[in-house]
Amino acid sequence: MTSTASLLEPRARPRVMGVVNVTPDSFSDGGRFTSPEAAIAHGRRLLADGADLIDIGGESTRPGATRPLVAEELARVVPVIEALAAEGAVVSVDTMRAEVARAAIDVGARIVNDVSGGLADPEVLDVVAAADVVYVAMHWRAHSDRMTDFASYDGPGGVVAAVRDELGARLDAVRAAGVDERRVVLDPGLGFAKRGEHNWALLASLDALDVLGRPLLVGASRKSFLGTLLAGPDGAPRPVDEREAANTAVTTLCARAGVWGLRVHDVRSCRDALAVVEALSREPDREEDR
Repeated sequence: MTSTASLLEPRARPRVMGVVNVTPDSFSDGGRFTSPEAAIAHGRRLLADGADLIDIGGESTRPGATRPLVAEELARVVPVIEALAAEGAVVSVDTMRAEVARAAIDVGARIVNDVSGGLADPEVLDVVAAADVVYVAMHWRAHSDRMTDFASYDGPGGVVAAVRDELGARLDAVRAAGVDERRVVLDPGLGFAKRGEHNWALLASLDALDVLGRPLLVGASRKSFLGTLLAGPDGAPRPVDEREAANTAVTTLCARAGVWGLRVHDVRSCRDALAVVEALSREPDREEDR
């Protein structure tokens, strides 16, 4: 089994986290993998395409989404996590709830990917502190049904400084809860209480988060700011499933910035982009060495 420490060791390329949404209402593929069988099969396909990690979520966090009952979320994710973990996959549970995190860890999850960074349910930090798992803390300000009300970054340094400082505060809270910070990954939270210009500013300044001293996970895949960038002549955003080329460019940017991981829906295109970055990063052969 892959050790927790090895999941955070430096690597030549970012880890690729394939997304499995076991939900009826996720923005990118809601309803496609709602049965455990469909979700498990999709996870296997992502692994075959080269995913290093599989992120399984049972709650949509698209803007305006309402929360499922805890029992619903558990029923959605636990069978999928248990099956894929039993087959040797490194599985992440995408949840804000302590109860779901605990159940996921019990059946083999190695990563807790908490988009609220412990703000939605502070007890999730206690669950992580008691387990040998990686914790991803994302920048977050409010639940999906009202997060757009908090997309304001008018202070000095704008969105980059705000995200840096607020993630730093979450890191302090994680430490205070007894979680070893060496098990923590941070996520700038693209699209969460952020408008398009905020997402672009963060992507252009990922190095500003280096001061926090933790690896970064970035999730831009298929998000609305890419659709807006690629809008047609009528102003309509590019459809969700036609944004992969733009995300490939984001993948390249993030790889050159040295991020720890990329959360993506199309694993194959991500791995292809990373292969190009790796090739360009190698020391070129010189004639005298031949």
